[in-house]
Amino acid sequence: MKAYWFDNQPGDQRDDHDSGKLIDSDYLRDLGILYYRCPTIDEVDAIAKERSYKNRDEITVSPEKMGDVYEDKVKMFFNEHLHEDEEIRYILDGNGFFDVRNEGDDWVRIRLEKDDLIVLPAGIYHRFTTDTKNYIKAMRLFKEDPQWTPLNRGPEVDENPYRQSYLSTRKASAASAQ
Repeated sequence: MKAYWFDNQPGDQRDDHDSGKLIDSDYLRDLGILYYRCPTIDEVDAIAKERSYKNRDEITVSPEKMGDVYEDKVKMFFNEHLHEDEEIRYILDGNGFFDVRNEGDDWVRIRLEKDDLIVLPAGIYHRFTTDTKNYIKAMRLFKEDPQWTPLNRGPEVDENPYRQSYLSTRKASAASAQ
């Protein structure tokens, strides 16, 4: 895993967009993001059990697996959105980027590779893309039945109770750290 400030320069979303300004895991934790390095599936299973994840599936995002819909799907994943559930992904192979919004609405880019596991809290604005190799295989974990419902950013989603809860939690964490 490598986290850094997104450079906001024009170019393909799959480019690194590395500003050269690194971000440490403590900052990610302050945003509510959990990161684990899991070289074995037993470690993933332990985290899943601890966090009450009952279901999982696997997805391969690549032109070979997705065919003609690949480019449209990658663009769809890159639309800024949130979920009303945690999003937990374990990278089985390949590389990709999760971009998340910080409290100042800036983008933090998180590069993930094989054996990285990330948990994004419900209500955080984020987006996802593959890197320039156009290939990632990931395990998706779910507390209940597998579902992936993105709520694209907009005024009505800003008022979503899960978004508001996320913001309240972040403010409370910041206040207690002072």
